[in-house]
Amino acid sequence: MKTSYIVIGVILFILFIGGCGCVGSYNKMVSLDETVKAKWGAVQADYQRRADLVPNLVATVKGVANFEKSTLEDVTNARAKATSITVDASKLDPESIQKFQAAQGQLTTALGRLLVASERYPELKATENFSTLQAQLEGTENRITVSRRDFNDAVQNYNTKIRSFPSNIIANMTGFKEKGSFQADAASQNAPKVQF
Repeated sequence: MKTSYIVIGVILFILFIGGCGCVGSYNKMVSLDETVKAKWGAVQADYQRRADLVPNLVATVKGVANFEKSTLEDVTNARAKATSITVDASKLDPESIQKFQAAQGQLTTALGRLLVASERYPELKATENFSTLQAQLEGTENRITVSRRDFNDAVQNYNTKIRSFPSNIIANMTGFKEKGSFQADAASQNAPKVQF
């Protein structure tokens, strides 16, 4: 009889320790998930800041006579597409991140063409408003880079936790899914050609 109490006590103790471990693991996954959502909010805020700068930049450039109309249209259309793609923080799967990144990449490319084309217009480069907007845009691009890196770090921590044993068992039972992260653009795999 005394032995059965000891066995029951040991079993209850093991269940208690296991339960505490499961609760702790679940709470850690929740914490990491919330960190990913917060970092995603920072990414969105930085991209929104860039989108807010674009109309002012386009308006400033339009003031220059004979500026390439197609370049301005490309920037405006890319901005419209980039701001139309929204990703819910609770659905940060790899496909959603890839769509968001593709739309933002189109805006980045269009802005790059605009800034390169502006080099041919010394009167545009001489305006204080254009110089200020260009500096703000450059600063915003740096902020985007930092927020994307922070987001990717948070996603890596989260994905590592939900894929590690025994957390993966709890993650599968409670619905925690792998999240997507930003990847290098395919074009960045090729070195730029330099010609003199």
